[in-house]
Amino acid sequence: MTSADELRPSEAFLESFRRHGAGIAVITLLKKDGSPTGFIATSLASLSANPPVATFNMAQTASSWSSVSIDTPVLIHLLSVDNVELAKKMAGESDQRFDGDHWEEGPGGLPLLTGVHAWMSATIVAVTEVEFSAMVAARITGGSLGAESTPLVYSGRDYRSVASL
Repeated sequence: MTSADELRPSEAFLESFRRHGAGIAVITLLKKDGSPTGFIATSLASLSANPPVATFNMAQTASSWSSVSIDTPVLIHLLSVDNVELAKKMAGESDQRFDGDHWEEGPGGLPLLTGVHAWMSATIVAVTEVEFSAMVAARITGGSLGAESTPLVYSGRDYRSVASL
């Protein structure tokens, strides 16, 4: 690529991240009325091992945004290739994400997705608003491992598996 081929900033951003494989996580929590809410997060990352803190990003326009604040408990679910249909459901219409038997009441009454690769309970410890999005940090308070399976990633607008090289 030459400098003459340089993309506009928004185009460079979108096209570059479409090529970047990202693990699929689902964050679940409760709305102020006690009903379940949740969203897909391809931005999940470890921030610190001691104390254990993870981060994820979200849009302030997301249906779950109004439920996110300091001290809010959440569950962070890591998906495997066995969870493709679950990923599609949780990426779908917000009012249909909890229709069905793919979840149960988990720790603290939080929505726990069943059959996932792993899940962690956490408490939000920081929220930093940036433009129309936010970076969220959550201290891990527990968790559990499901059956070991191949992690699910999102790349090129599609769900994919990872392979050993």
